[in-house]
Amino acid sequence: MSKKKRKQQEELQRQLETRNSIDISILKKKTIKDLIAPSGIDASNIDHLKIISNTNRFARSFFVSTLPRMCTFPELFRDMYMFGDINTSIYINPIPEARSQNELNRVINELETERIVAADRGNINRESTVSQKRLEAEELRDEIAAGFNKLFEASIVATLFAYSLEDLDKYTKLLATEMSKSLVGVKSAWGMQEEAFKSNLPLMNDQIKKTHTFDRRSMGTVFPFTTSEVGHPTGIPLGFNKQTGVPILFDNFHSSLTNYNMVIFAKSGAGKSVTMKTLISRSAVLMGIESLALDAEGEYSIVAESLGGINVVLSPNSKTVINLFDIELETAKDEITGKERQVLNVENKVEDVTQALLTMARGSTRSQEVNELTKQIIAEAVAEEYARLGITSDPNSLYVQNNTFDGNALYKEKKEMPTIGSWYKLIERKAKENTNKDYSFHYSYLLKVMKQYIRAYDGQMAYFDGQSTFDLLEGAPFINLDISQLEERFARPLAQQILLSWIWEKYVKKNSEDRTKASKKRVIVDEAWMLLPYPEAVDFLNTMARRARKRNVSLAIISQRFQDFYEKPEAQAVLTSSDTKLFLAQDKSEIQYLKEVFKLSEGEAGFLVTCLKGEGLLKVGADTAILQITPTKKEFEFVETNLNKLVGMRKARE
Repeated sequence: MSKKKRKQQEELQRQLETRNSIDISILKKKTIKDLIAPSGIDASNIDHLKIISNTNRFARSFFVSTLPRMCTFPELFRDMYMFGDINTSIYINPIPEARSQNELNRVINELETERIVAADRGNINRESTVSQKRLEAEELRDEIAAGFNKLFEASIVATLFAYSLEDLDKYTKLLATEMSKSLVGVKSAWGMQEEAFKSNLPLMNDQIKKTHTFDRRSMGTVFPFTTSEVGHPTGIPLGFNKQTGVPILFDNFHSSLTNYNMVIFAKSGAGKSVTMKTLISRSAVLMGIESLALDAEGEYSIVAESLGGINVVLSPNSKTVINLFDIELETAKDEITGKERQVLNVENKVEDVTQALLTMARGSTRSQEVNELTKQIIAEAVAEEYARLGITSDPNSLYVQNNTFDGNALYKEKKEMPTIGSWYKLIERKAKENTNKDYSFHYSYLLKVMKQYIRAYDGQMAYFDGQSTFDLLEGAPFINLDISQLEERFARPLAQQILLSWIWEKYVKKNSEDRTKASKKRVIVDEAWMLLPYPEAVDFLNTMARRARKRNVSLAIISQRFQDFYEKPEAQAVLTSSDTKLFLAQDKSEIQYLKEVFKLSEGEAGFLVTCLKGEGLLKVGADTAILQITPTKKEFEFVETNLNKLVGMRKARE
């Protein structure tokens, strides 16, 4: 090998060794992260970063420089969180109590010195301001010493993004303006853009440490979470939101509601009746809402007396009669002209009466002998009874023809209605005339089981046979239909169904479809679980829930046994037709069903199992709040249901 060639090889070897040493030094300086993901950010500018990609973006990071003297409003940094293409990070570190005490003592001493100087100079305004600050510092120090408060250090960093420098500058000015409205000052991390950008990455590493001191209450204002507020601009004070302390105004007939119905579920003793009595009394006095209750437990009588309402007791020994055949005119809008007119819907009434008579025929055993043939026989006889009296779809057919005059006034006398007794006599005649063997059994069955409802045969449940002995008065603030003295297993649910049909005719249908003319009415069905074993009753309840809003009526369902609703899917239509739901304290055996049907969170379910009497979860549409219902001392005189407390209140009055 020539000397020249050897020299060239040595030079090449030396260059390779030099390059390898440079590569090794580079590798030593770089981290694994830098080698795997090389930087795509240009940090050469001191007031922004350039993110290099197919569509270059620009980023500018900020920190909060000034805060208002007192931070008490929820979501202090809401304008920053919701600004647009922005990321925000908050680093919160608790300050040890010993350090908090020392720093506050130092601040107090400095403020006292400043106050003395201001007093010596005769600067009264400055002296007053410093004295107030010193007093606040002393109160905070004492709260921390007692364990009622705590200090925190917090650093707030935000990064704003844009696709051009012009937009970034424009957004920067807009952000500063928006934040200044809540007395929050923001500054660009000038000369620290790279450190601020890294601080705003999810790496838990605050590299700029521009901190502010918060106490426990003001620290809560920085979180981007809110408590759902439930309520309306107008309405009655139903209670307080336990999370915010804000009174909840509730308007059962507010236009924001998709319907006016409501359901209340709670275990025994949780405050269902107290809540509903409070709602009834306040809405009657403050909003003029008329209410009618189907009182299954005899708890609403005192409310009727206190409000100057009507209390009707239905029992085997009372002389009160409710005729389920009663039919009333209703006001409906003409589909073509839009004007209101009187109509008489006999077909619907025949169906309602048939459903009630079917429930009666099935009895407490819910006999399987009753089928479609039985229903057909019942329905035909009901229709014939109305036809016998000449009652048709013509509104005038509801009145006798010999109208009387008193001066210039015209009085229309209503015809007497068919009754269960007259219907039963028709069934007897039709049974004798029947020649169809398929019908014979059903006629025979009806004649046997329906005799207990007929007054002529001294039936034990004949309180529905005869002309109605009273009428519902328009304008009464509260009407209570007390059925608590009826037998609980069958007579009470039957009375609920028949009375619901009767209430629909006498109370609901009379309300105009024109909202400007219609009264606001509420129908309360207490202990609604009693109706669920009877299909016809459930069907009518569902129909009423769907049709009530059209008549400006709210249907309120109260029950302590939600499991019964859960196990009967056809009954859940009542729940879906109710925009307002109130859950008070629940039994552990029921909570899983509520959680599944109403999509409650674990926290909400846990609260309902452990909450106290009068506390609950109020859901109005999509909004939810934890509610505390506390009647006034005067209201407790007629809403309290605990017998021991009632005795104590009576003794106190005496």
